[in-house]
Amino acid sequence: MKKLLLVCILASYGVVAQAAEHKAVQHHKRAVAQHAKHPAKHATVQHAKRAAVRATKRPQVHHALRQSESEGIRVAEKFDTQLSSAAFQPVSSPKLASSIALIYDEQTQRPLYTKNPDAVAPIASITKLMTAMVVLDAEPDLNESLSVGEADFDILKGTHSRLGVGTTFIRSEMLKLALMSSENRAASVLARNYPGGMAAAVAAMNAKARKLGMTHTTFRDPTGLNSENVSTARDLVKMVAAARNYKLIHQYTTTATHSVEGARGRELTFNNTNPLVKNASWEIGVSKTGYINEAGRCLVMQAQIRQRPVIIVLLDSVGKTTRIGDANRVKKWIESTSTQGRVASRG
Repeated sequence: MKKLLLVCILASYGVVAQAAEHKAVQHHKRAVAQHAKHPAKHATVQHAKRAAVRATKRPQVHHALRQSESEGIRVAEKFDTQLSSAAFQPVSSPKLASSIALIYDEQTQRPLYTKNPDAVAPIASITKLMTAMVVLDAEPDLNESLSVGEADFDILKGTHSRLGVGTTFIRSEMLKLALMSSENRAASVLARNYPGGMAAAVAAMNAKARKLGMTHTTFRDPTGLNSENVSTARDLVKMVAAARNYKLIHQYTTTATHSVEGARGRELTFNNTNPLVKNASWEIGVSKTGYINEAGRCLVMQAQIRQRPVIIVLLDSVGKTTRIGDANRVKKWIESTSTQGRVASRG
């Protein structure tokens, strides 16, 4: 009796299955015929139906994921949270003219954009940031008077300076002129009066570079006039970050103009080599420019953009205004993409 009942159930199941299969086949034939008569209309209707099905399934899937207590889901949720709280990471890239560039988000400690970040290149007067750091590390008397001598003249490039032989300023004034106006003779005076002299100052610069992890950086002089002063964009991010911790370097590199009394009581006014420090839309923490023929136009900055600390390194720019244009393009790029949420980054 039980066997007979089971056979009947299976038979009826087969009939139902066949009927369902027959119905599906007939539906498919009607669909094919309908598509042949009105292909565009039929495709639109079918797309709408599939979308409706996906819409009903999506909440169920998300609910299941939320209810899951597996380690894999917890890790995925944690990773997604980190990405959501991380720096904006724009999809598109800024069109920069500089041959070497690195835009670094200090908050997430990740690059937002890179362009030849490990290329070793001359850095010109960007060097002076390291000169300033080792001078301040030695804790000298900042009110001590220092004088320009013939040893401070540039015999390598023959650059001009308004600081003639015998010009005397206190050490802090020399430091300010070296940083904000990139005065080569001021930088030379600072290094020459470093404990142990010029050679000791350069040795200290290289030692500090090693300490900061700047493994592809070499210094030959304190001014940057020597083209053998080389580094990479990645190394310079470390140097700029370190320089930002020095109150005087922050203050002096962001000073727009500064006047001092020169020889014979004549007032000398020096301007910052980076015009962006005068721009109210920029919030700059550290700034330094550089230029020699071998290095091209260079610029490094630490700045706040959209309340985020960012380091900008631009090397080997062609043309007097290119590096400034690139910096402004970076700022606009970050500002325009920071509201778009988390997206892919390059770097």
